[in-house]
Amino acid sequence: MTTSSDRGGRATATTPTVQTAPQRAPKPEPESQPAPVSGSSAVIALAVVLVASFMELLDATIITVAAPAIAEGLGAGEATLQWTVAGYTLALGAGLITGGRVGDQFGRRRVFLIGLAAFAVTSSACALAPDPAVLVATRVAQGLAGGLMVPQVFGIIRSSFAPAARAKAFGAYGAVLGLASVAGPLLGGVLVDADAFGLGWRTIFWVNVPVAAVGLVLGVRFLPESHTTGRARLDLPGAALAATAAVSVLLPLVQGHEWGWPWWSFALLALAVPVTVLFLGRERRLVTRGGQPVLDPGLLRVRAFSSGLAASALFFGAIGSFFLLLSLYLQYGTGRSALSAGAVILPYAVGSTLTSGVGVQLAPRIGRLLLVTGSLVLAASQLLLLLVVRGGAEPSYWHLAWPLFIGGLGLGLTSPSLVNVVLAGVPARDAGAAGGVLTTVGQIGNAIGVAVLGVGFFSTLDETSAAGAPPLTAYGDALSSVLPWQITFYVVAAALMLLLPRHTTALGGAPEPTAVPEK
Repeated sequence: MTTSSDRGGRATATTPTVQTAPQRAPKPEPESQPAPVSGSSAVIALAVVLVASFMELLDATIITVAAPAIAEGLGAGEATLQWTVAGYTLALGAGLITGGRVGDQFGRRRVFLIGLAAFAVTSSACALAPDPAVLVATRVAQGLAGGLMVPQVFGIIRSSFAPAARAKAFGAYGAVLGLASVAGPLLGGVLVDADAFGLGWRTIFWVNVPVAAVGLVLGVRFLPESHTTGRARLDLPGAALAATAAVSVLLPLVQGHEWGWPWWSFALLALAVPVTVLFLGRERRLVTRGGQPVLDPGLLRVRAFSSGLAASALFFGAIGSFFLLLSLYLQYGTGRSALSAGAVILPYAVGSTLTSGVGVQLAPRIGRLLLVTGSLVLAASQLLLLLVVRGGAEPSYWHLAWPLFIGGLGLGLTSPSLVNVVLAGVPARDAGAAGGVLTTVGQIGNAIGVAVLGVGFFSTLDETSAAGAPPLTAYGDALSSVLPWQITFYVVAAALMLLLPRHTTALGGAPEPTAVPEK
């Protein structure tokens, strides 16, 4: 769970994520802007983009509570469950920067509506999936659709609303994302337990279809069009190389346990190194030719940016698979229903919602201190949860709820402001490109966290189950095996955050939401 911001750093309450509007080019192009919308048209236009954002974030968080039902319904193994989360997150992150540039060129309204339609179609495909492989493939497609749709929300709000109305629109955006983070776990539990029309877990995807249909009808009528007047070539080869490097890491980590760790799984891991070198070399050459790369390697020499990248990857990597693994523990280990598991997770979402607004308000003055404090509070909450889970007896609701509530408080202090604090140390001319990269790295860190923590969880689970341990002990030991790693990630992330600027640049006022990582 996370709190809320935008994809790249979105604090949602079950996946990570803050979103910064994935930004596009080092040198902004002139804007072709419509006249500001007003009156009932403005209300409807804002409702359309906010409901779409709500739906996308809901899909990132709702899946964790439904995971055990999916496993039973499709006969899915541990790798499939990890891919349903990691595949979506990775695809979303891969699409954010490219999706933003596509909207800038071809029209944000047009690309938003295409992305929304694609999200509805892929949601239907997820709901109809007959086997685990199809579900994973359709989740990846759903993430790509989200990567096309989500970046347009910021552009539409910025270009379509007058300054005073724009501030209120961004405030409504933050409130809606907070609501989605709270609603995700509970709605997932309600839908799975209700088993409407005998559809079971499939309803978590079907619910998107009528919502998207209404959004399309209203969007065609009320959303204004905007785009940049220049033309920039998309860096598709660079995006493909970056995605290849990420998949080279994810594939063996997620599948290695089921494969029995053959030699070529380690070869795939090693392949990520030369692919990353190729990626950086291509991006450097593109910069020298005056192109617009996915990542300007020169930014890595900026301390705030390189430290921020590492901190973001570790921070969101720690959150990565936590709620998936916690849900498995709650439902398989303690025997709770999907609805009861969602109720246990709810305090985390509530805590993150309570502090996210405070964090954004205080970031202009004490941004770095907020980030470090939030990360350490998260580490402390995981230590408390470790003590509860290791107790041996089945924990009560409140024994679980308090550590999760404290963790949510920490997330709300850190996630919404992370990107803005990092960007305060980046030259203004590079802030747009840097923000997009930070957003994407948060999503990739999230996906890799799913894989890395999943390896420890499922390996321990297999060992304890083979020794004849009862489910409560087996799943408790498995969760206990990954919590120390999470604590370490948060502590190291806090140390890296000490290298960031003291505050954001928007002294005297809260910055606009920036998109950060699902989930």
